[in-house]
Amino acid sequence: MELKTEFETFVSEIRLTKSQTEDLIKGHNTLRSRLLDYEDLKPLMITTFLQGSYRRHTAVRPKNGKRADVDIVVVTKIHKDEYTPEQALDLFTPFMDKYYEGKWQQQNRSIGIELSYVDLDLVITSSPSDAEIGILKSASVNSDLDIVEAFDWRLNESWIDPASRWDSSLSQLIKEAAELPEWKSCPLKIPDVSLQDWDDTDPLEQMRWTRDKNQATSGHFVNVVKAFKWWRLENYSTPTKPKGFPLERIVGECCPDGISSLAEGIVRTLESIVEKFYITYLCKAKPQLPDYGVPEHDVFAKITTDEFHQFYEQVKEGAILAREALDCPDYNESCTLWRHLFGSKFPKPPETTSKGFTPPQKPANPGSGRFAL
Repeated sequence: MELKTEFETFVSEIRLTKSQTEDLIKGHNTLRSRLLDYEDLKPLMITTFLQGSYRRHTAVRPKNGKRADVDIVVVTKIHKDEYTPEQALDLFTPFMDKYYEGKWQQQNRSIGIELSYVDLDLVITSSPSDAEIGILKSASVNSDLDIVEAFDWRLNESWIDPASRWDSSLSQLIKEAAELPEWKSCPLKIPDVSLQDWDDTDPLEQMRWTRDKNQATSGHFVNVVKAFKWWRLENYSTPTKPKGFPLERIVGECCPDGISSLAEGIVRTLESIVEKFYITYLCKAKPQLPDYGVPEHDVFAKITTDEFHQFYEQVKEGAILAREALDCPDYNESCTLWRHLFGSKFPKPPETTSKGFTPPQKPANPGSGRFAL
């Protein structure tokens, strides 16, 4: 059964809490304000904006004492031909020591900040072209709202943040934003210390792709992603990968358009992963999945073949159980099966079990049934 009400409750239980969201807002607003006001960095600063799962509305509630996190992009005037990646990151050391002493560390492609209530990831870019600066300073990029809160988000100069639509005179601009074509985003250059080079990333295209996919799935895609993330957190400590954007990417590759419910989206995505990568699995290989906006990047590059194979077998188990839950005509049995898949955050049925039903004691055997090899 699809159990739409129960899935609404489940999603509300795995998304970021109100207090976690408030902590994220406090953390990133404080960091961005400090950056823009820091005298030694002012000549380098162009703008800041949010990226990652928080902006794409695909973040889930942290488990096991971990903190919620948010990614902040800092667009600078640093010329990539004049600074090595390490030198560029080092420019921010005095700022970090002043405001976050003992709480920050330089990472391969960013600066990580660990606070008591939130984790921040600061991503620095090199100088964009003059044409790109106008895009990057627009409301459509600098809005703090995610792609669901910003319900009509468009990447063009006329789009206005819903939080700023207090004046009726702006109605014409709002109409223009809906009709104007969107800008083509350009990859930004970020420092990669291990490569000793500046590498491409396109967070705006990742946001745009996610928005379009979410619309094509009647708003279910972002919740399918959340469900997948939670399913892995709840059931599997290993392998740790794929997680984050690589996990979103494979879900995006396999989630069908036109789904009518979250339950349907979960089942069909699990089954699609099994079917799409069956030969890859048999050949003891792993897939290559190009990044949105930077197709030469394989988002699975850092995932080992063994990690993918373990993940694939977990997906097979999940697909069998999810299909059984969806096809089950009995409410209590279906609810118990979904709860077995997603854990205690999925609502309990009114009764523990229905007559004659024995809840599963272990995951389905990946070598049997619908997906037997």
